[in-house]
Amino acid sequence: MQAFALNDLLAARTDSGKLYHEFLRVPALSAGIYGLAAGAVDRQSPHDQDEIYYVISGRAHFRAGDEDRPIQPGDTLYVAAQVPHKFHTITEELTLLVFFAPAEG
Repeated sequence: MQAFALNDLLAARTDSGKLYHEFLRVPALSAGIYGLAAGAVDRQSPHDQDEIYYVISGRAHFRAGDEDRPIQPGDTLYVAAQVPHKFHTITEELTLLVFFAPAEG
């Protein structure tokens, strides 16, 4: 078993200096913490994997394909592989738990 404390994951992402910090990778799945500051521009491009986001904190809007919706803590978002998507109109710093299946890249 592996266990991950949120505070440790957040510290590791901060220490990395990157927006995304992967903390788990097995062939069928990868997981990470993704953060975007209020007002930031999300520069993601479509992925080759299915993806799930869980909103830990923050508020923004999320566009996937031609759908757009506000998001807040506790929301879970699913995006199929190759669907263009991004967070926008970020009004409160976002912290997201991200899962890729199979493992990203």
